[in-house]
Amino acid sequence: MKYANAEDRLNPLPPEDADESTLGGYMAIYGRSAAFEGMDGEPYTVGLETEPADGGFAGYLVFIRWAQTGTAIMGHLETGDLVHAATADEARSLLEALPLAQARAVLDETIARKRADDHA
Repeated sequence: MKYANAEDRLNPLPPEDADESTLGGYMAIYGRSAAFEGMDGEPYTVGLETEPADGGFAGYLVFIRWAQTGTAIMGHLETGDLVHAATADEARSLLEALPLAQARAVLDETIARKRADDHA
């Protein structure tokens, strides 16, 4: 991330082609993770993660659940692998290209899966 100066670290200079409707574009423009309200009414932020898998790299999302006041982390949810690529950077780029609306849908699917697992 680039900044105008050291005093402006909370306002990054986004690339000209940054698309705020994607996870990566949102982070580049606003300098923070995208936040969503899940289907459970709880606030979440999203993190992009990669790990080695099958000779390449898998990418998945981690949703951090915050207290209603936003002052404490109350838990987290992880998706399954959403993307696969030859390198960690490529996998991260694929995650960064996800539209925010799709990330929100994945959050709700992950919440629903967790609820079903908890009741099984």
